[in-house]
Amino acid sequence: MRFAWIESLMFSLLIASAVPAFAADESKNADSAQDQDKDANKKDEKPIPPEKTSVSHGSVEVGGRTVHYTATAGNVLIREDKEDKPEASVFYVAYTVDDGNDRSKRPVTFFFNGGPGSSSVWLHMGSFAPVRVESASASATPPPPYHLVPNQYSLIDKSDLVFIDAVGTGYSTPVGKAKGKDFWGVDQDLHAFAKAITRYVTINQRWNSPKFLFGESYGTTRSAGLVNMLQHEGMAFNGVVLLSSILNYGDNAPGLDQNYIGSLPTFAAIAWYHDKVPNKPPSMEAFIEEARAFAMGEYASALAKGQSLTPAEQDALATKLSRFTGLTPKYLKDANFRVSQGRFRKELLRDERRTVGRYDARYEGIDLDAAGENPEYDASDTAIAGAFTAAFNSYVEGTLKWQSDVPYKTTNFKIIREWDWKHEQPGARFPQRQPYVAGDLARAMRENPKLQVLSANGYFDLATPFFATEFDLSHMQLDPALRGNLTMTYYPSGHMVYLNTEALARFKADLAAFYDRAQSG
Repeated sequence: MRFAWIESLMFSLLIASAVPAFAADESKNADSAQDQDKDANKKDEKPIPPEKTSVSHGSVEVGGRTVHYTATAGNVLIREDKEDKPEASVFYVAYTVDDGNDRSKRPVTFFFNGGPGSSSVWLHMGSFAPVRVESASASATPPPPYHLVPNQYSLIDKSDLVFIDAVGTGYSTPVGKAKGKDFWGVDQDLHAFAKAITRYVTINQRWNSPKFLFGESYGTTRSAGLVNMLQHEGMAFNGVVLLSSILNYGDNAPGLDQNYIGSLPTFAAIAWYHDKVPNKPPSMEAFIEEARAFAMGEYASALAKGQSLTPAEQDALATKLSRFTGLTPKYLKDANFRVSQGRFRKELLRDERRTVGRYDARYEGIDLDAAGENPEYDASDTAIAGAFTAAFNSYVEGTLKWQSDVPYKTTNFKIIREWDWKHEQPGARFPQRQPYVAGDLARAMRENPKLQVLSANGYFDLATPFFATEFDLSHMQLDPALRGNLTMTYYPSGHMVYLNTEALARFKADLAAFYDRAQSG
């Protein structure tokens, strides 16, 4: 027992000496965990490439004169707002004229496609660049080799051209700590494009140049919001070109009939084209005008009655609607007079075992199941996708000499699946859950009373029907003094008007007049 105090002392010393060891171990573990977190964060960070360009030269004959130009493939870095660190590398291809004049005062136009999730390859390879890929009109383009040809309809004689890829498409990508979701939304996308355009304008000394936006499809949604945003940031624009517009995503909400009303004149144009109209009138335009009046009058009134239509009213409506759509009265009654675009595409040529395209209903497809409810694919998409994708990849590497370790992403379907559709319209109390950007465009036109807007439309476009666009633009409540700033044009083509070369020639002529008007002061 006399050694008990020694044992107690020894035990106490042992515990005391062990505590710092345990603490040190815990400290080491904490430091190790922090190091692992840092390593994980670094792994999540994407490399930040430098801004670079690849320059080449070319020429094209437009309007009887030869235009010499510089082609610049490059990227700009855009920066986040909070920490002012790079958040994305945005790829572009610019064409600038070599005429010896002051480039800072020459017009510049920024082009982009839509999706959301599409690169600018369609406008770039098909519309108004100095080169374009040859494709068959209203039929499938044969497999490779494809042919890039000088574009006699290029807009390079009127403006320098800059084709921009949205983040997550083409060669545009998030960098640093940024992720795709930081850019994949209505307003997120607007901020990214505003930064990219501002950066391009700044480093290329284009602040004093007349400026234009040219958007196709969802690119028109972007254009309407973007022109308003950039003008509020101090960058005024001379003009906006809207090709195949979608300015209101709320018109197809369940319980509303505006989507059916907006589609009817396009159904009529397509039925006329495919010879499905009884006693087919000689003029498609006159027939479409009849369809407009019917859609806004008897058809809209009948749909407004909902289920209250009498049997006699249903019979009368079915007969009249059949004349404009080429569909049987029985089918129309079975569909409650509300035929979706997918059903129309499948039903119109069902007796021929053919479907019609969504982007351009001149194109015909062949389904495995002719009895199905909707088409199995879009013939107007598959007819050109291979040609545009292959032609651009060959062109960007072979002619533009742009080197990349990753493939060019023509379309990123992940983007539209993850898209944030909320939009904060200036002056609105709450964010919109479905964007309506005609209001943004109207505000831009009110605050810049010299701003010119051209809305270009294809008669055979089911993706963005022209009559729906007319409705949206006519409801901007523009002051009478501003209504002359809005021009509507129409072409016997589809969503991508330029696929019909005859329509492309007319489109170019309309654009030439528009650009002159927008710079006349």
